[in-house]
Amino acid sequence: MDNQWFLIFADALLVLHTLLVAFVILGLVATFVGYFLGWHWVRNVWFRLAHLLVIGVVVLQSWLGVICPLTSWEMALRAKAGQAGQAGYEGSFIQHWLQSILYYSAPDWVFILAYTVFGALVLASWFVVRPGRQD
Repeated sequence: MDNQWFLIFADALLVLHTLLVAFVILGLVATFVGYFLGWHWVRNVWFRLAHLLVIGVVVLQSWLGVICPLTSWEMALRAKAGQAGQAGYEGSFIQHWLQSILYYSAPDWVFILAYTVFGALVLASWFVVRPGRQD
């Protein structure tokens, strides 16, 4: 397979990963904003279950010290394309900007704490904004 395809697949994974992060963050914001504005869709059980499941996986991975499979897969694709560990703007536009937003450097405990607190907030939202009820 041509190296360009590996980069395209890696960029697609990076976009998917970024969308999942946005879903987790914006999903919690939408849940509480929707509660105050009377948006009924924020009580949708499937939306709320998906939201809880995604952050639950993130919290579990952080506690177990497991790297996200999407990250591992993306890096493996970039390595196959001969782009592993390159700095600067040598990757694609998507790679450069989304990686700078998605991946940042901090001690492990910071991520574990942040993910755990965020996961607790998502879990708490189940009790504040109960799924399924249509007030």
